[in-house]
Amino acid sequence: MERRPPKAGPGGYAKGTLLLRLWRYMGHNRLLLVLALFLSVSSSLLSLYGPKLSGQAINAIDLGQGKVDFETVFRCAALMAIFYILSSILVYLLNAVMIRLSKRISWQMRHDLFEKMASLPVGFYDRHQTGNLISIVTYDVDTVNQSMSSDLLQILQSTITVVVSFGMMLSIAPKLVLIFVFTVPATVFFTRWLANRVRPMFRRRSAKLGELNGFVEEMLSGQKTIRAYGQEAAVLHKFDEKNQAAVDAYTAAEANGTVTGPAVTFINNISLTLVCVFGALLFLRGEIQLGDLSSFVQYSRKFSGPINEVANIIAELQSAFAAAERVFSLIDAEPEPPDGADAAVLSDVQGRVTLEHVDFSYLPGKPILQDFSMTAEPGSLTAIVGPTGAGKTTIINLLMRFYDVDSGAVCVDGRDIRTLTRDSLRRAYTMVLQDTWLFHGTVFDNIAYGKPDATMEEVVRAAKAARIHSYISRLPQGYQTVLSDNGTSISKGQKQLLTIARAMLLDAHMLILDEATSNVDTQTEQQIQAAMRELMKGKTCFVIAHRLSTIRSANHILVLRGGQVVEQGTHESLMAAGGFYRQLYEAQFETV
Repeated sequence: MERRPPKAGPGGYAKGTLLLRLWRYMGHNRLLLVLALFLSVSSSLLSLYGPKLSGQAINAIDLGQGKVDFETVFRCAALMAIFYILSSILVYLLNAVMIRLSKRISWQMRHDLFEKMASLPVGFYDRHQTGNLISIVTYDVDTVNQSMSSDLLQILQSTITVVVSFGMMLSIAPKLVLIFVFTVPATVFFTRWLANRVRPMFRRRSAKLGELNGFVEEMLSGQKTIRAYGQEAAVLHKFDEKNQAAVDAYTAAEANGTVTGPAVTFINNISLTLVCVFGALLFLRGEIQLGDLSSFVQYSRKFSGPINEVANIIAELQSAFAAAERVFSLIDAEPEPPDGADAAVLSDVQGRVTLEHVDFSYLPGKPILQDFSMTAEPGSLTAIVGPTGAGKTTIINLLMRFYDVDSGAVCVDGRDIRTLTRDSLRRAYTMVLQDTWLFHGTVFDNIAYGKPDATMEEVVRAAKAARIHSYISRLPQGYQTVLSDNGTSISKGQKQLLTIARAMLLDAHMLILDEATSNVDTQTEQQIQAAMRELMKGKTCFVIAHRLSTIRSANHILVLRGGQVVEQGTHESLMAAGGFYRQLYEAQFETV
């Protein structure tokens, strides 16, 4: 079964596909989009009528007679002033509308990203750097949004300007329009060639920035370890390498992308030169009036200007396309497979768990579990021990169905968990991990995380059972004290106790403890063990432990080695057998 979503990075999206999907985001706000289109078209048409009026004003001057039709001149000047003022007002309104549209698009895109991330399987996060994903949600979305709110609008306005200007020039002097038959194709072919060349460079720029963000996030979260091992210089060297790679990618993309503007400007200046030369010849031959020639020159500038502007934003568009590829690659990542249409809700849980001839591997050809079988009876305590890489945490991943088995079956109360809804299966478990996680909120909210309707009495009872109540009582606001930044203001042991209290609050029939007492001292550990034994009565419990002294009272101990159960039994029977378990146990007490 395929469990590997597509990589969240540059993909093979065609430009047309990207534009269509980006257009759909704009289409979610049809009213604002229609208003923006109306304002854009109106402002462009008003400003484009100015050159026509200026030409009429110049034609009102009779150079031969030295007379001026001031009525026509003043009328044209007044209309020009009105049109330009109205155009400016509409442009201001257009900017306000685009800001609002941009905000909504950004919100919707980030919403879609986070919604997708919430549906992705656990394995996805095992294979992708957190910093890279954060870069997609922040930097790449901003890049795409800026392009959609400004660059696409600029292209729309430029298109209107080019079309209207071309029509005006055609009505004034069709012969002069022939000049653009040569210069416009030259501009189009050059910009397309350059766009195809620089697009991979912008893909690389986004990817390298994502890698840099991932590295920074990783290093910041591991500051204590870095300093403890004196690796500051090595980390700085690695950062310099990744930073230089990001800078080089950025420089290459920008340097090649900015070539477009000057090159297109050069072609447009040639066009203007030819218009002036041949226009003067037509004027001398009496085929065109001076005012019309002036209007034609102005329209030629307006015709060439947008082409130049579009060329200048080609680099920005390539950057936006590269960012959009990363965004849509994450949105298109394969979510956790949905529950089957006939999936049943797990209810009336007794807690009998079996793994029957299970084979599993994270990567093809590298098995973790092979023909693995085990049974946990209701209300029993099953301990899972073994060296690193033996498959202990993998069993927990399979029990919670974070991954599906390659072959065999995992059953709860005789029912294959693949026939059950994931939500009901996971709610049947309470889980305490070695890596603690606290969110920004009060102590009460953190303990009641899995049970939002919990009362204060229930939370206090769980905290007392976890031996953390006295500490909470000494906090400034007690249970209403706000924890922030994953509880950095409290010790690891206290954070672990809070997560254990969170687990104790839930009335689940099965409990998973993944080295849950690794961050507390021996005395506290003994207290927690006694309290948890009392609270775990009647529940099926699974404990992953490296400190074998903590699981001597387990009903059943599974000893894993190389993905297989090599021994199983009680602590006494395994010690008496003198096998691998005894070796592990005595290795921890060699000095005793």
